[in-house]
Amino acid sequence: MPSNGRRRTSGRNGTRTLPRRNDPAPILPILARRVREVEAKSVKGKVGPTNRVKFQVIALLVREERARIKSDEEISGSARTEILKRLDGVAQILARTAAQDTSLLSLLDPDTEPGPAAQRMRNDWLLESGAELSEEELRIKAPVQRRVTLVPDELAARQVVPRQVRARTRANPFLEPDLSPPRVEEPPGYLSGWDLMGPLYRAFEQGAGGGAASMELPQPPRKDWYSPPGLELMPHQARLLEAVRRGHRTFLLADEPGLGKTAQSVLAASAAGAYPMLAVVPNVVKINWEREVQRWTPQRSVTVINGDGNDMDAFADVFVVNYAVLDRHLTWLGNLGFRSMVVDEAHFIKNLSSQRSQHVLNLSRQLRERIPGSDPLLMALTGTPLINDVEDFNAIWQFLGWTDGERPSRELTAKLEATGLTPADREFYPLARSAVIDLGIVRRTKADVAKDLPAKRVADLPVELDNEIGRSIRAAEQDLARRLLQRYHRMLEAGESHADPTDGPDLELMRRIARTELDSTSPTADGDNVFTMVRRIGQAKASLAADYAAQLVHSVGKVVFFAKHIDVMDTAEQVLTEAGLQTVSIRGDQSSKARQAAIDAFQKDPEVSVAVCSLLAAGVGLNLHAASNVVLGELSWTAAEQEQAIDRVHRIGQEESVTAWRILAAHTIDTKIAELIDSKQSLAARALDGSDEEIVSSETVQVDALVHLMVSALG
Repeated sequence: MPSNGRRRTSGRNGTRTLPRRNDPAPILPILARRVREVEAKSVKGKVGPTNRVKFQVIALLVREERARIKSDEEISGSARTEILKRLDGVAQILARTAAQDTSLLSLLDPDTEPGPAAQRMRNDWLLESGAELSEEELRIKAPVQRRVTLVPDELAARQVVPRQVRARTRANPFLEPDLSPPRVEEPPGYLSGWDLMGPLYRAFEQGAGGGAASMELPQPPRKDWYSPPGLELMPHQARLLEAVRRGHRTFLLADEPGLGKTAQSVLAASAAGAYPMLAVVPNVVKINWEREVQRWTPQRSVTVINGDGNDMDAFADVFVVNYAVLDRHLTWLGNLGFRSMVVDEAHFIKNLSSQRSQHVLNLSRQLRERIPGSDPLLMALTGTPLINDVEDFNAIWQFLGWTDGERPSRELTAKLEATGLTPADREFYPLARSAVIDLGIVRRTKADVAKDLPAKRVADLPVELDNEIGRSIRAAEQDLARRLLQRYHRMLEAGESHADPTDGPDLELMRRIARTELDSTSPTADGDNVFTMVRRIGQAKASLAADYAAQLVHSVGKVVFFAKHIDVMDTAEQVLTEAGLQTVSIRGDQSSKARQAAIDAFQKDPEVSVAVCSLLAAGVGLNLHAASNVVLGELSWTAAEQEQAIDRVHRIGQEESVTAWRILAAHTIDTKIAELIDSKQSLAARALDGSDEEIVSSETVQVDALVHLMVSALG
């Protein structure tokens, strides 16, 4: 034993010296305090970047401490049992927290390497506990870059190589050699030890006091060099293409829906000479993409990949594939030599744990590695890049090569270091936001760039459900509120609330109860849950909403009707048919050809009065501007889905003012859900459009709706 009264124990990265005191585990109080901090944050909503690092460090130290306690022969059996019990308590809180925010589960993996911020935090906590760390352990190490396999082992057997792809490979078996000079590894800069991802997200959360998140684009050329005869680019489209012509190669094109993002990306490949091009798109817009390529670049050939790709043209210039079949084509897509890649509706890849997201990110990584000069044209298209949280940017930034998910790219890091500031400086954040924007965020609103587009508005039409169905719905709401309040009162009696009772209901406790309800309920559970209740409301409103759509047809012409559920669509079509109106239907189970035929009939046939559309299947990528009125028979759970639906009508080519009529069931949870949907608009407004409006919590609408039920029942 060392003479200084301290004892040494092996740590993860070196040798740790612990103080010789009565407490054989002095790190435990620190872990207990920190894990409660993280748990408190998770109750309020999704855990932010700083607390994610805390979560990872707690898990790391719990594993280290458990191994140390089990191997330390100087600790008595009773003391060892007590310490391990306390460590298990910390671990249980970690598990409970991860159950509320499942994105934390990956941080519990023992093989997950801690980043610089996590290593620094671990060392700080150990030093706070009185431990002495070796020089080796104090040194912050950069995590080892892991090579990601393009085709996971479980998908290898599913890979297909269409016959024509083999023919193209034989015709041109070699990619153009990379003759650019090799990149010289630059020495790490002064920000190399900082966790920069959290500050980058925070820079967008804080907004910009009126500055929109859009890079400065050059003025359009005097002559339109890109449009084919008979077509003309709008000035905002020409400005982006001029930036491509001058050499810019990565874009998050976040223009509002209806401003021609598809046309801009199609022509960007032409301006950059970046063929062949791969476009990964939702299934519902594959035909539209094919048409847009033929329309804007008729000199280029396009092929759509369906199923195993047996009918595709492997010698085409543009390849269009939908997310659902991407997994079976990874091998040849990664090796064909694409010089550009577009991801349409890029918010589809925001869930990094999904296979869809991983396939897209791996393909873009392969593309950057294989293109001469590592400078392919990469474009992420989405009118709604943010749904619930600023970290929805994560996957898109990785696709574009701006970050690897854990740290910024060398280019972005250089821009940040050029500021001479660190995240500890308040001035760092607006400059960091600008640095990311300059990499290629382009955001134009209709009001900014499409002066000829009419305004749009949402008008709420409350309807009374005064029949037996309406009464049963209100009774079901009361039963659900009663069940939730019983749980709330039990938890109050058990002392699980830390709020001052004089301040009113404990809303954080109610949110915990709401999340538990959402996780545990199912269509077979006793009584209605919030999902079955909202569906019943939609069914009850269906006839009234369809009847209103029929009235609109007689006064204003064509109408688009949106609903979430098939039975609501069926009811609407029946009511409209009985009213003597001709309809078309756009649903998720249609083939692409049938869907396009329905769209064409609605757009061109004067006898077709109403398009009855699925909110999910027809909410993106479709052009229905033959109508100027939308009826929302059912509500979405997000503001983004609602806006996407309305923007099927509010698009370039629309010549009239657009009104969306939301049919709301009065005196039910329906009206509250509409309010919550509207409140979520502020997230994108602040992060992307420079609004100073306060960002609302990223709580789901479902949780907030259940909390509303409980508060209303109490009051």
